[in-house]
Amino acid sequence: MIALRAKDVEFEVTYINLQEKPDWFLKLSPHGKVPVLVVDDVPLFESNAIAEYLDEVVAPRLHPEDPIERARNRAWTDFVPDFAKGLSGIYYTKNKEDIQAGIDAAPGPLGKLEAALKDQRGNDGPYFNGDKLSLVDAAYAPFFQRFAFVEKKLKTGVLKAFPLVQAWSDTLLASDQVTGSVVDTFEDEFVKSLKRRGFYVGSLYEENAVAAE
Repeated sequence: MIALRAKDVEFEVTYINLQEKPDWFLKLSPHGKVPVLVVDDVPLFESNAIAEYLDEVVAPRLHPEDPIERARNRAWTDFVPDFAKGLSGIYYTKNKEDIQAGIDAAPGPLGKLEAALKDQRGNDGPYFNGDKLSLVDAAYAPFFQRFAFVEKKLKTGVLKAFPLVQAWSDTLLASDQVTGSVVDTFEDEFVKSLKRRGFYVGSLYEENAVAAE
């Protein structure tokens, strides 16, 4: 939805319960994952594929025009799963010990991003490619957003050692194109998911609720 908003595309959203995926959705999404974009009755699935399609058919272009820079951007988009695992390895954990293990492992992918922002992008930002949001930004933003939610409870400070990554995250989370891409209740739903899956950070929300009563 970030790319759709950045391109001012008119669209309708249908939300589903991922715990009880309806049959009509599973027919559209072979992998059973969201998002799915339906264009002229043809379903497109997988986030990167959808974003690439939108960038080909709807202006303005969010990828660099230069083919080398465009390929480098795609390479960093391909790095998203490693980055996401580095952050989620902190909060998709069952106990404090595992959280510390996640914190110890996070500098690996974060350090690679810090180096990319410092040495490879060739600009001062605030976005990955300069002063305009790109598909790289759109790919990373949801994971920065989720981490920001849990960081309010965990207070790991893990991004402080990577000031360029921290600044990039701050820019993305201050953008209406990012924050407006999810429903107002998204943080509450995310917390419910953490609790349902038995992750330690979910218990911190329970403790605060009890303390407030």
